[in-house]
Amino acid sequence: MKRLFYLLILSLFVLVGNSQEKMQNITHYLFPEFTKGVVLMKTGVKNESLLNFNSLTEEMIFENKGIKLAIGNVEQIDTIYISGRKFFPLNGKFLELILHSKYDLYAEHKCRIKDPGKPAGYGGSSQTSATTTYSTFFSGSQVYDMKLPESFETKPYSLYWLNKNGELIKFVSLRQLSKVFGEKSSQFKKYTKENDVSYDDPESLVGLIRFLESN
Repeated sequence: MKRLFYLLILSLFVLVGNSQEKMQNITHYLFPEFTKGVVLMKTGVKNESLLNFNSLTEEMIFENKGIKLAIGNVEQIDTIYISGRKFFPLNGKFLELILHSKYDLYAEHKCRIKDPGKPAGYGGSSQTSATTTYSTFFSGSQVYDMKLPESFETKPYSLYWLNKNGELIKFVSLRQLSKVFGEKSSQFKKYTKENDVSYDDPESLVGLIRFLESN
């Protein structure tokens, strides 16, 4: 009887662990929860609010009395501070400052979404049903919820911008970044050959840029 009890407890822990892992895999927000942050306006006015970044809609969201809304008038905002991180507006969206140095590095956080559709006959899935689900999702408030329906699969990713000599340059691969540093092609090749640099790893990009900055 005691053995059966322990087996039951163990199975509950496994179920909870799997559930938590599944919820982490479908998140479309940059932070795991809404956090107190500061919105600095270009006028110098500071507003405090519970904030989070929605990578799916690419909007900065604030929460007020349980209601989540997107921040408007983006062009009037100077900087947003959340958990020691800085976000700056660009063309109606927000970029996060990853590295502040001679070459400033920014991340544009985004998110892909995939809905396999609802089950159809003979083990298939219905594209019509999937389209209906998308329509309901984007027209309702689900897009601002912290949790998506289990059928949705999300994949957060980032694109990067480099401020070089006052020009903001977008690059979507290491190859494009190497062209930005054409005058340092030998140093670029040396560092990327000797180090595990990946476009999907912001820390490795920071290491590369710091090296190019000092060489």
